[in-house]
Amino acid sequence: MFTGIITDVGTVRSIERRGDLRVVVDTRFDSGGIDLGASIACSGVCLTVVDKGRNGDSDWFAVDVSGETIARTAGSQWAEGGRLNLERAMKLGDELGGHIVTGHVDGVAEVLSVEPDGDSRRIAFRVDTDVAAFLAPKGSVTVNGVSLTVNTVADDATGTEFAINLIPHTQAVTTLGALRPGDRVNIEIDVLARYLKRMESYRGKA
Repeated sequence: MFTGIITDVGTVRSIERRGDLRVVVDTRFDSGGIDLGASIACSGVCLTVVDKGRNGDSDWFAVDVSGETIARTAGSQWAEGGRLNLERAMKLGDELGGHIVTGHVDGVAEVLSVEPDGDSRRIAFRVDTDVAAFLAPKGSVTVNGVSLTVNTVADDATGTEFAINLIPHTQAVTTLGALRPGDRVNIEIDVLARYLKRMESYRGKA
């Protein structure tokens, strides 16, 4: 379980194609405090640490990324030099600063526009219709692992456009400040919205 509050931006050091994709990520996390088998959200994708270490002053950890995960996430993040928003799993008693995030990606959105809005940036995304029902103004959404508030939602026949505001702090401490039109990002819907939708579908059958 995660909160969508990013605590490091890592860099993909290397990729090795095996049965799965072995990805080594440089991080500011102390590798001595990371257990093998621990979960780390990498731009919103919950992955298991399978190796770790330190080279000089540089810490790193490795994860195996399955073909299913690659197919369902923004492919550009799985490349050498790629930057990943990192969050370690919550511990009992941690502050829930964002919202409940599972690390299970529900879809991929495309950045439509990035516009200044005071000191913030207003970013519009387009998602497919299967995710649209779970987005609502003032609701929560996770974009590349970052907990954000949905500002606006607009539907049409081919999908849904939604927009968020990115404050300067979030621009500085996550990868979202570098987003440009045409980029693709991982989307996780609010887990509460998921259960409400399921309950609604069963109410209609009663």
